[in-house]
Amino acid sequence: MRSGRWLLVLLLGAGALLAPGPSRARAEDPSFPLTIREHRFEPAELQVPAGVKVRLIVRNADATVEEFESYSLHREKVVPGGGEITVLIGPLSPGTYDFFGDFNPQTAQGRIVVK
Repeated sequence: MRSGRWLLVLLLGAGALLAPGPSRARAEDPSFPLTIREHRFEPAELQVPAGVKVRLIVRNADATVEEFESYSLHREKVVPGGGEITVLIGPLSPGTYDFFGDFNPQTAQGRIVVK
């Protein structure tokens, strides 16, 4: 009976290793650049395709830290001054998704339009 439990544990462990993990962006997923300059996002409006995963490449041209935050996309990521981050989103339904810079919310605003 004890060896049966061992076999069960072994099979469950092997199954966990072979099970697909969380979905990741692939190299062929489209990328879209977004720049923070003078506490503003450029472009302020970004159009992306519906139904596919996309990468937002967010580059901070300012010397100060900023944050890419979006309630509708459920994303929040710090972008160091002079640094760059990748934000994976989607697949998204058609619509408009707002984002902002948490450290400069009055000026650092933008939206993603999904078509």
